[in-house]
Amino acid sequence: MLVAVEAHLLTVFGSDSGRAGVSFLGTERVDVLRFGPDADGLVRYATLGMARAPMGDPGAEVVLADGPRAELLLSVRGLHDTVLRRLAVLAASPAVEGLVIGPGAGLDIGEPLWDGGRFTAVLVAEPGGLVPDLPVADVEPVRFLPLLPMTPNESAWKRVHGAPALEERWLAQGLDLRDPARPEADLS
Repeated sequence: MLVAVEAHLLTVFGSDSGRAGVSFLGTERVDVLRFGPDADGLVRYATLGMARAPMGDPGAEVVLADGPRAELLLSVRGLHDTVLRRLAVLAASPAVEGLVIGPGAGLDIGEPLWDGGRFTAVLVAEPGGLVPDLPVADVEPVRFLPLLPMTPNESAWKRVHGAPALEERWLAQGLDLRDPARPEADLS
């Protein structure tokens, strides 16, 4: 499965420009691949390992073999390689905590996504734009879930008002969500 996922990412982005692997006690290794920077200075960080197993409750009596599978994708301007471990933590959360991660979810790591950053959470966006789903025989396709960095205030506002309302604010204010120095959305 992971060989196909990696090949799919390489088809979309070309060769990776770096990678790191992280292992957590009781889970299998999660790699994070870096692609870029491209001509616009964008760097893509993609997890590799989350799709190894379907997401679901690890304590359930029956684990559905055809449950949802996904990998995470973060696009940001410039190199921010300290995000690698934090993305691996998020990618391991379905196996460790039994989370099912999907569009609209807010994931808070309680520390900056990268060293010196002010974003401590991400909003999981709709898949299929940048990296199309990867069909897999006899199971659900692997979805590549874009992550949109959120400040602590944006994350709290999203919990109250919902993901669509926050996305509307970002869009109305013309914020470039890939800019590591972008201002916080006006939430008043």
